Amino acid sequence: MKLFSYILVYRKFLLIAFTLLVLLPLPIILRTKEAECAYVLFVVAIFWLTEALPLSVTALLPGLMFPLFGIIPSKMVASSYFKDFHLLLIGVICLATSIEKWNLHRRIALRMVMMVGVNPAWLTLGFMSSTAFLSMWLSNTSTAAMVMPIAEAVSQQIMSAEAEVEATQMTYFNGSTNNGLEIDESVNGEETNESKEKTKPVPGHSNDTEKNSSKMEVEQNAGTGNKYRTEKDHMMCKLMCLCIAYSSTIGGLTTITGTSTNLIFAEHFNIRYPDCRCINFGSWFMLTFPAAIIILLLSWIWLQWLFLGFNVKEMFKCGKTKTFRQKACAEVIKQEYQKLGPIRSQEIVTLVLFLVMALLWFSRDPGFISGWSVLFSEYLGFVTDSTVALLVGLLFFLIPAKTLTKTTPTGEIIAFDYSPLITWKEFQSFMPWDIAILVGGGFALADGCEISGLSKWIGNKLSPLGSLPLWLIILLSSLIVTSLTEVASNPATITLLLPILSPLAEAIHVNPLYILLPSTLCTSFAFLLPVANPPNAIVFSYGHLKVIDMVKAGLGINIVGVAVVMLGIFTWIVPMFDLNTYPSWAPSLINQTMP
Repeated sequence: MKLFSYILVYRKFLLIAFTLLVLLPLPIILRTKEAECAYVLFVVAIFWLTEALPLSVTALLPGLMFPLFGIIPSKMVASSYFKDFHLLLIGVICLATSIEKWNLHRRIALRMVMMVGVNPAWLTLGFMSSTAFLSMWLSNTSTAAMVMPIAEAVSQQIMSAEAEVEATQMTYFNGSTNNGLEIDESVNGEETNESKEKTKPVPGHSNDTEKNSSKMEVEQNAGTGNKYRTEKDHMMCKLMCLCIAYSSTIGGLTTITGTSTNLIFAEHFNIRYPDCRCINFGSWFMLTFPAAIIILLLSWIWLQWLFLGFNVKEMFKCGKTKTFRQKACAEVIKQEYQKLGPIRSQEIVTLVLFLVMALLWFSRDPGFISGWSVLFSEYLGFVTDSTVALLVGLLFFLIPAKTLTKTTPTGEIIAFDYSPLITWKEFQSFMPWDIAILVGGGFALADGCEISGLSKWIGNKLSPLGSLPLWLIILLSSLIVTSLTEVASNPATITLLLPILSPLAEAIHVNPLYILLPSTLCTSFAFLLPVANPPNAIVFSYGHLKVIDMVKAGLGINIVGVAVVMLGIFTWIVPMFDLNTYPSWAPSLINQTMP
């Protein structure tokens, strides 16, 4: 037993040593560059899947091992760790930092929820829509962490209000004032949002939840010991949690910058197929937006039916008096919005820069008309989406946000400097350096596979798959990716598979986008487990869900997601990229015509 306990304690160290030693005969016996690169690939893949080392640390291994095996010189492999992707990421993080610093994200979320009404079904759709919209521009994790406390406050306030009115009705025959709608926290009108955001809510322990904790304790002591008065209350809490988690992931599909897997695909594709120039912000939005909308709506219907039932007649019944639950919900959302106060100049400037960035991205090279990139036709391909992101990102460090003042010895208050919209320290706190290194390691791994000839070798071995129907190949690759991403991180999954799927498409003489696009989108479909992605973990930490709840709900959304992606790749996406023709920009590993 003591030996077993030691093995358990040092399991990661033993796994690392075991992996390195067991795979070592591969490069020693075969003594080819392909075998040496395969050794590095297998080691990195195992470490990524098991997380024996931190993902970013594992991503540095190609920079160490490729020069030692003589595959890529150290200077060349080092250049793989900083690409155009990283400049794009820096610009996007500047925008996200300003949005969260000035609480613009909270204002947008609450306003969108207020617009859809307070019916439970429409309320969940409102939360899903606002969360999906925010995750198009912010990271999925930060979006879920921001919206979940609002949804939790709404759910808890509704339950508390209904419990209090029931107790009041039992005491008094006549109606009395309902204190359940009152917010315990008094808001100082002079308090700024900057001071509020210094105390960030921890998932499961938000300020709004604490406000209602005493009321919930009364219910637990007076009732059956459960923290939910009815089963419907519990179902409502589960529904809210899953709506936030899943919509933050679905929204990230829509833009290249919405999630790291999209960025990794775009950079890999543009490096491997530099003559294509077909993947940019505008084209990606047009091909993914319809799919995201369909998946979001079907997910809303599925979750609503699974937890509360989907009563169409009740949803669209006009002129019906609002129930107490609906009034309580509307009051909570309204008061939360009023706490933000009037919109400030910093929020307006951030919103304007956000719109400018989006407009420049869309109009750079929309495809159906000439974009503003033709102004730089002399330097074709020099200006990319990262150029736009960097231009707007730098403005956040230049535009004044407020004046800094000091008091002179004579008592006079004078201005001596100004503070920009964001500072470098604030930017650093938001910048996901781990993702930046992880993506760089993926690019280095892809370069090693290409230079060593491993990609070509894999493509030749996979060429017999060309005898299978194309739809079956796409479906199998999508299902494999969807299953793998449930147990491995999304960036690691896509980084690992792109160097394998690209030569597969070339080997069977199929447009690479036919296989790479569905696989990239399916990498985000990590809906089954709390550990599958950070948004799932955030909502799970609130204590309303069990693993089986997430498995049941996530399985349905996984099926919906794969089905919609398959539908899209054979309908509206085909004419956008002429997928039925093998392109001239892709290398051909076999000489055959497409059937």
